[in-house]
Amino acid sequence: MAYNLKEVMANKPSRLTAGHRMCAGCGAPPIARMVLRALKPEDKAVISNATGCMEVSTFLYPYTAWTDSYIHTAFECAAATASGAEAAYKSLKKQGKLPENQEVKFITFGGDGGTYDIGLQSLSGAMERGHDMVYVCYDNGAYMNTGIQRSSATPRFADTTTSPAGSVIPGKMQSRKDLTEIMVSHHIPYVGQTIAVNNFKDLYEKSEKAIYTKGPAFLNVLSPCPRGWGYPTDMLMQINKLAVETCYWPLYEVVDGKYKITYKPAKKLPIEEFLKPQKRFKHMFKPGNEWMLEEFQNEVDKRWQALLDLEKLSIWYELYPKRCSFTIILGNYIYVIAYFLYTYNTPKIIKLSWTWLISLIFFLYTLTFGQNPYII
Repeated sequence: MAYNLKEVMANKPSRLTAGHRMCAGCGAPPIARMVLRALKPEDKAVISNATGCMEVSTFLYPYTAWTDSYIHTAFECAAATASGAEAAYKSLKKQGKLPENQEVKFITFGGDGGTYDIGLQSLSGAMERGHDMVYVCYDNGAYMNTGIQRSSATPRFADTTTSPAGSVIPGKMQSRKDLTEIMVSHHIPYVGQTIAVNNFKDLYEKSEKAIYTKGPAFLNVLSPCPRGWGYPTDMLMQINKLAVETCYWPLYEVVDGKYKITYKPAKKLPIEEFLKPQKRFKHMFKPGNEWMLEEFQNEVDKRWQALLDLEKLSIWYELYPKRCSFTIILGNYIYVIAYFLYTYNTPKIIKLSWTWLISLIFFLYTLTFGQNPYII
């Protein structure tokens, strides 16, 4: 059935209730609500939450804003906590101590500090072991809960309390870590990168896929922060949209190793449109700092083009698996023959004949498959 926001909101009550203490204009609450709305109403969930903004603002013992079972855990072990709970659940179910028809899903929420940095080791371990769980990173690009310190998710040139923009060093000098691709390299069944835009359609559909994919799944969700980014609280959805339309935060998924971009801007906006509303980048617009904007744009363009190439490669391999093998064999064969022909004193007539033969092979191949075998 096609996604309908009104039906989702009406038929699936929020599992993160009102009354939490998250900031106005924060991107995290809409993310948590929509991820949990992707659960079937009859299914239960166990939430593991790393220390961070979401944890301190939704949980104060004995009170909690979560309607499902909730575990607060330290920065470094949120994924390990969830994987342990999932293993215990499977064991109890196997022993017949839990009802067969009751589905329990295991979902972990962590900020970029607890995911990109401090919790990366336990996240990697949980994914590699193959636990049936979903890890959701709400990426706000710094340690916002403890005072806006830079993390490895902080973009280049951003002004933070530990990478202040000054006359000598213009903010953070390192590029942000690409955690989504790191998770892809774990060869898990599902990896998605998303954000709360377009009536939450992309976020909801990817959350549903992640939750109901057997095995480990990972979602990386951009979560703007009004305090750390310096934008007006009523601009949350606009900031989200600009992140996507400039291709700073591409929306894509990797299912069993195959890339699919789920949204391509009709007209890609310049990165200035995303940076300008944020105070953390205001120094980049001062006279003489044009080189920063140029370098930032170049990095965004480079990553976007790499993603387009990966999607194209995935389509190519999926449609022509036999063709790929044949192309490799054909290429190696041509290389070996050409090496001997042009290394030794081969008569010119044979060289010319071989050149024409190669051209004929490529011509027939193109007629058969509609594309040159060496052009992806």
